[in-house]
Amino acid sequence: MVKDFDVWILAPHSKGAAISEQFDGLNIVRYKYYFNKYQHLGEKAILPNLRKNPFLWLQVPFFLIAQLFAIKKIAKRHNIHLIHAHWIIPQGIIAVLYKLFFNKKARIVVTSHGGDIFGLRFWPLTTLKKWTLNNIDHLTVVSSAIKDEVLSLGIKRGLPVDIVPMGVDLSLFSPERYDESIKKKYSINGPFLLFVGRLSEKKGIEYLIKAMPTILLDFPETKLLIIGEGEKEIALKTLSQQLGLKKSIIFVGTIRNKNLPQYYATADIFVGPSVIAKGGDREGLPVTYIEAAASGCILLGTDLEGNKDIIEDSKTGFMIKQRNSKQIADKVKYILSNEANVKNISNTARKIVMHKFDWDLIAKKYSQILETDHHSRKIV
Repeated sequence: MVKDFDVWILAPHSKGAAISEQFDGLNIVRYKYYFNKYQHLGEKAILPNLRKNPFLWLQVPFFLIAQLFAIKKIAKRHNIHLIHAHWIIPQGIIAVLYKLFFNKKARIVVTSHGGDIFGLRFWPLTTLKKWTLNNIDHLTVVSSAIKDEVLSLGIKRGLPVDIVPMGVDLSLFSPERYDESIKKKYSINGPFLLFVGRLSEKKGIEYLIKAMPTILLDFPETKLLIIGEGEKEIALKTLSQQLGLKKSIIFVGTIRNKNLPQYYATADIFVGPSVIAKGGDREGLPVTYIEAAASGCILLGTDLEGNKDIIEDSKTGFMIKQRNSKQIADKVKYILSNEANVKNISNTARKIVMHKFDWDLIAKKYSQILETDHHSRKIV
């Protein structure tokens, strides 16, 4: 796709980042919206930042206005007529405002990842979401569950809505990335469980932690690596200590993306205990599930609708109910007790990834969508 289009990526600026740079054929531009000496709204995750520090709401108008005029500046300078906005709120809204105020010929493609549809359900944001969707040219969603939710909003007829999941690079995420040195580094001498993701409510990590004492009764050498950081990190570490799991659960922190494939390929089971959070926020289809399956790791996930696009229970992985530590423990013990029988399941899951989630396939789908713009081969 990068070879077919000239792509400008617009992102909020954060401390220490370059204002503009090129990376792997992409032009990256970062817009400033607040004073450098203060914490920035857009650092890491916006909604958790707002919950943690209500004063950051003061930055929201600056964030949105700066984004709007940054789009205007880049689009004019590089003669761009096609905008691909990730997330309906706020990027989709700002893209539509740009079109209405500055360039009525611009085409707007929006991708919804789930949180922008399932979360933020209160008025007037639900009205803004519907208004945005009724003023764009094309919508892509990463799972069938998100498409169903979008259609339930009562959007205009004729809006193209395509399911295009986030893909993975199969040359990176592969069973061949198995790395024994990871086990040595963390002194893993038994079963290796893995979680990768933001340490937030909707990830449901506390239920995995609570399952560990039961798992350790039958498999005392089991270790769980938790990779990521987030607003629940302190609470989760405290819970782990209270349950006496300091030696069995390792909070790794953030790992660079290029190093993640080795962790997936070396782990025995990837556990994604996602839940519906307060306010309805949930994941559409976690990329971590796809990465784990591509790496040959057994998948254990919850019964969220979006997860069903990759997990077919007992065929491509295992599915348990949300917020159910007992089911997590029972299923982990079953998998560890039947390693020979579950090997075919991981092989089947990888084949599904190859046919549905390979980066090249996803790139072709997006290329076809973006081809609907006949005026320009430039995207922001």
